[in-house]
Amino acid sequence: MDTSDVAKAFADLCKAGKHEEAGERFWAEGVVSLEPMEGPMARLEGKAAVKGKSDWWYSAHEVHSVETEGPFVHGDQFALRFAVDVTSRESGQRMQMTEIGLYTVRGGKVVEEKFLFGL
Repeated sequence: MDTSDVAKAFADLCKAGKHEEAGERFWAEGVVSLEPMEGPMARLEGKAAVKGKSDWWYSAHEVHSVETEGPFVHGDQFALRFAVDVTSRESGQRMQMTEIGLYTVRGGKVVEEKFLFGL
């Protein structure tokens, strides 16, 4: 699969609410995940670590909706825009967030995902 094929299939799974399946199918074993924050989840390496971050996020938030727009493809990268409406299970605070996921593809797998948050 080339980048466009991966981007379309990944985006289709996200649009269907199957974010975990998209990761399981397309993350490379050595995938790197970068978040724009401090702390232990700012940079994770490896499929198991990134899945652990995803599992934590879903257990820590009640997800009301996620809207996925894209993909937007350039070379070996694609971007998706996510509009997320969640409630923190810890604080009870409901939040609407927008973020861009920028994904780098090599050999038909996502080798890096980088998230950019809207202000």
